Amino acid sequence: MILTTCAACAAPLAHNAPRCVRCHTRYCNKTCQMDHWRRGHKQICKRIHRGGNAEQYYAEKKYKEAVAVAVEACAADTKGQTCYICTQALHWKTKEGLVRMCACRGTAGFAHVSCLAEQAKILLAEAEENNLDLKTQNARWQRWDRCGLCEQMYHGPVKCALGWACWKTYLGRPEDDGVRIMAMSVLGNGLALVGQHEDALSVRDAELSASRRFGITERHILIVQGHIAITYEQLGRFEDALRILKDVHCGCLKLYGEEHERTLRAANNCARNLVHAQRHEEAKSRVRTLMPVARRVLGESHSITLTMRLIYAGALYRDDDATLEHIREAVNELEDADRIARRVFGGAHPLTKGMEAELPRARAALRARETPSTSA
Repeated sequence: MILTTCAACAAPLAHNAPRCVRCHTRYCNKTCQMDHWRRGHKQICKRIHRGGNAEQYYAEKKYKEAVAVAVEACAADTKGQTCYICTQALHWKTKEGLVRMCACRGTAGFAHVSCLAEQAKILLAEAEENNLDLKTQNARWQRWDRCGLCEQMYHGPVKCALGWACWKTYLGRPEDDGVRIMAMSVLGNGLALVGQHEDALSVRDAELSASRRFGITERHILIVQGHIAITYEQLGRFEDALRILKDVHCGCLKLYGEEHERTLRAANNCARNLVHAQRHEEAKSRVRTLMPVARRVLGESHSITLTMRLIYAGALYRDDDATLEHIREAVNELEDADRIARRVFGGAHPLTKGMEAELPRARAALRARETPSTSA
């Protein structure tokens, strides 16, 4: 992964920390470097160098591990299928199996991670070579994040494997290269989606540091800060997360206005954090204000609108002061939102799975409130 910690003692490193002359493995200082050399680095230093030096070597290793996990996770769905890109069941070069990566129907929903990565790489390279406009380049860059046919975002182990594929493709570019910094973002998102939050935080911190050092746009910095806050939240550091999320929301309001999709997403993140921190009244107040805006601007079936309903329902029934009507409202919200999510995104999508996880809890809370106690 991005080498932000000392290989010997795991202490956080600055971007210009000293490194091994041959393989570029980074260390705190010469003492750590000599200690690591004696503890085994001497035996693998040449191998790492031949593999493209430390960053490339570890990215290739992690990529292969992530692909194996993704193929295993999709094995039941991909049995008897072929890749819609190369038309083979087993990749001719890497010998990897297939993954089920999106909501495409028929044979179009199956591919090799290597084929998806090569397709995304070629499309962006063509855009750069032909000096196509920034809008076109951004659209092609999205092929690292979503299916080019149904446009659904990749998720789970497939997203993680593509994150490593993206990072190993562009890590050799100069540190101030915008595409290299964007590759960090793709990797951080992939790690977060499989629960590797400590690693994701390390990558996101490196991305934020590089973005600030090299003058990347305010828009991108806001995105990175939002990702860091969500990672803090996943690690249970809710106050740290809320502080950043509020800053991000204010920044989005200034940059985009209250009706922009990014602003609404930032507001969702704030509300979700408030629910996790058990500040339910504040969460409900925020969502009630934003819900009409999301429905008007994005529509009922948009992922942001559905996420907002999921957050609102959680704030309703989890509140210790919730009335019976509040809990019934939460169950109704979740049942309706779950039907829409299943129809639009399918049963394997994280949003639908979130509904599945929350609905039984809300129903249990309703049954507990409706059932008279034994003493009564």
